[in-house]
Amino acid sequence: MVDVSEKVSTLRIAVAEGYIDMDAATLSVIKAGTASKGDVLGIARIAAIQAAKRTDTLIPLCHQIPISGLEVVWDFVGETRLQCHVTVRTQNVTGVEMEALTGVGIGLLTVYDMCKAIDRGMTIGGIRLIHKEGGRSGTWDRS
Repeated sequence: MVDVSEKVSTLRIAVAEGYIDMDAATLSVIKAGTASKGDVLGIARIAAIQAAKRTDTLIPLCHQIPISGLEVVWDFVGETRLQCHVTVRTQNVTGVEMEALTGVGIGLLTVYDMCKAIDRGMTIGGIRLIHKEGGRSGTWDRS
């Protein structure tokens, strides 16, 4: 594990995104809130938050980081794509990129789990960091 004891505590923010592609009928069920397992986006939001908060137990050598803010945003893209953005904030000596990425991944996997009975062909992809700020390296944006 990297020793971060000499680093300065600063506001750290990370934003990650990813998507899940599915049949148009499946996305319609999600939009209408009529999935047999319940509120897909609400439950997937909670899963994303829980996952981000537990990243240190899921990924070896990640630091345990107190998260001060976490936002999950779902966007419908066309008739077949659901996109997820997770923004994580902390005041700490190390960043929260892994927490944001983990939140996106688990959020999207939860959507898959809740809808797999109607669409086993869903595809998850594009999970990536799109923004980070804070710390010695400052601000970074995906071009």
